[in-house]
Amino acid sequence: MAAIKPGRLIVLAAPSGAGKTTLAHKLLALVPKLKFSISYTTRPPRETEVQGEDYFFVSEDEFGEMCANDAFLECAEVFDHWYGTSQEYIQSLLDQGRSVLLEIDWQGAAQVRSRRPDAVSVFIMPPSRDELERRLRGRRTDSEPVIQRRLRDALSDMAHWHEFDYIVINDDLDSAVAELAAIVGAGRDENRTKSPETQARVKAILAVSR
Repeated sequence: MAAIKPGRLIVLAAPSGAGKTTLAHKLLALVPKLKFSISYTTRPPRETEVQGEDYFFVSEDEFGEMCANDAFLECAEVFDHWYGTSQEYIQSLLDQGRSVLLEIDWQGAAQVRSRRPDAVSVFIMPPSRDELERRLRGRRTDSEPVIQRRLRDALSDMAHWHEFDYIVINDDLDSAVAELAAIVGAGRDENRTKSPETQARVKAILAVSR
């Protein structure tokens, strides 16, 4: 019986408004062997949320004990609640031959890279600042001060693009999903962060985003 080939850990990060969640959902539907990483959290579950499907809901004491035992690949406190990615959970999926998609911010991605150098990190960029602002305003859920803060935070996040293995510019949803699927499969050289073409595209976006 042939040995199971371990899966790959794919870390997906993006600024707010770049379309990361939509891309992740479409990618998961396109790549059956890709599994979405479920986080641990101390946040109480909402009415529609299911234990072990949306999150692993634990008490603050349980979360603290897991931290003390170095159980997390990464963890962070967000709005007074803790969130973390279990090393054991991720490894169990990889050992089954499943690739795992971890949707996270750039700071969490840095934590993961320090513990799992084999992880494949991908940063999603908007095609322009104008398009990013259009998407944020299109949600119609935030006040003007909140939109301006999100824009500032997004530009700050985008400054960390060079820390990632791959860059995908989400100017066309279907093309971006196809690029992500290729990266999950065996890599895609033209999307590598060190590619001169990729660097030129990103620098052009940042140049008009100041």
